[in-house]
Amino acid sequence: MEPNSLLWVGSPCGLHGPYIFYKAFRFHLEGKARILSLGDFFLVRCKAGDPICIAELQLLWEERTTKQLLSSSKLYFLPEDTPQGRNVTHGEDEVIAVSEKVIVKLEDLVKWMVADVSSWNKGLRAVPLKPTVLKELGKNGQREALHKYRESTLNSGLNFKDVLKEKAELGEDVDEKKVLVLSYPQYCRYRSIIARLRERPTSFLTDHVVLALGGIASLTNNTQILYCRDTFEHPTLVENESVCDEFDLSSAIDAARRGTRRSLKQADRNARALNKTFEVFYKDCGVVLGDLWR
Repeated sequence: MEPNSLLWVGSPCGLHGPYIFYKAFRFHLEGKARILSLGDFFLVRCKAGDPICIAELQLLWEERTTKQLLSSSKLYFLPEDTPQGRNVTHGEDEVIAVSEKVIVKLEDLVKWMVADVSSWNKGLRAVPLKPTVLKELGKNGQREALHKYRESTLNSGLNFKDVLKEKAELGEDVDEKKVLVLSYPQYCRYRSIIARLRERPTSFLTDHVVLALGGIASLTNNTQILYCRDTFEHPTLVENESVCDEFDLSSAIDAARRGTRRSLKQADRNARALNKTFEVFYKDCGVVLGDLWR
């Protein structure tokens, strides 16, 4: 693979007219091979002089007639980096989403990416699983299962087995800082759960528990969690030369996402049911769910 080449990872996940949709792509950033997949959050700078913001990769596709590789992302800015600025109603871990998705060629999206994320200190630091629990997970193979399950909950219910395999082969820098943007209810639920968790036997650690806890189970303490509950109109983004506004993807996006909506609705119903089941189970057993975390 050439250092500057872009390659799709995994099998296509949809087809509509001239568009072929994919789940992930592979690229190089500062000489290091990386893979980004749908649902991933990463830091970008839309142009020189702009503030750093968070991008959520939501769609990947190839336009077959022109062979263009394209992406659609949702951008999140800190309140102080929006036209209205930060005020007393904004939370410490809050970001605000740009109302319109941005469509950018993959080569330009890679140029937007911020390689050095060490200076990013915004957000609630995720509470990682205890080292003793991670060791136990490694022994019985549940660490990989937890990682896969967590990925599936963040990626619209699509089958990411082929993508996860390539990510595993590529290796993951566990010390690299990551960001995750939740909805406000998810964020409140996460903080509430962390506050309530005290102790729990490792034998109960299953992917069902991860689902019941909202699908958030960080393996390291390098994930910064933020939340979004509002949008704004970005005044200059439409003028950015990298943004492609010539693609009308409304019907294609509907077709690509139609099947995943059912999966998401079913997953939400399952999560609610499991959450109630586990709450009753642990209450009856006198178990408090805390020994997973520090």
